[in-house]
Amino acid sequence: MSREIRPVCQTASYTLRIDPSELQIVSWPDPRLRTRATHVPSAEEVSLVAPRMIELMHEASGIGLAAPQVGLPWRMFVTYVPDEDPIDRVFVNPSVRLDLCGLSPQPYEEGCLSLHDLRLDILRPKGASISATGADGCPFELYDAGLLARVWQHEFDHLEGRLIFDLAQPVDGSIVKRWRKVYDAQ
Repeated sequence: MSREIRPVCQTASYTLRIDPSELQIVSWPDPRLRTRATHVPSAEEVSLVAPRMIELMHEASGIGLAAPQVGLPWRMFVTYVPDEDPIDRVFVNPSVRLDLCGLSPQPYEEGCLSLHDLRLDILRPKGASISATGADGCPFELYDAGLLARVWQHEFDHLEGRLIFDLAQPVDGSIVKRWRKVYDAQ
């Protein structure tokens, strides 16, 4: 018995296969959280999916959500940081440049919507600039030396398949081991 082999086109549009209302935040150990995002969504795809990602982020009381966290291999994330950037912002195909601001990386407690009940002090550069395309299709660039820069770095890590426990300090190793023992089994 022979099987038909169909070629997979990596540039094919996802819009015909995605119902944004069915998107949900995926949790560890879902393997899509470890996959480097490669697809750059079209403006049509962004207009379909971004509102749902923003809705999910707000429902979960988050300040950022990357496309891999909803199971999509897209180089896209959304943010809403009430005290620093209180608007829903969409970043398509972002590029982050780190700025140490003359300081060593700073610790700050981070959590993740896909890693339930895990909070770790993560060292990150204080400042960063980001270039991306917005939901309107227009390119933009921003700079921050506070929480917003940290959010961009965290969400960009998701696009690269990195998670906060990959960046944990050695002192947090036992916390990560205990957490993974519980969640890896699920």
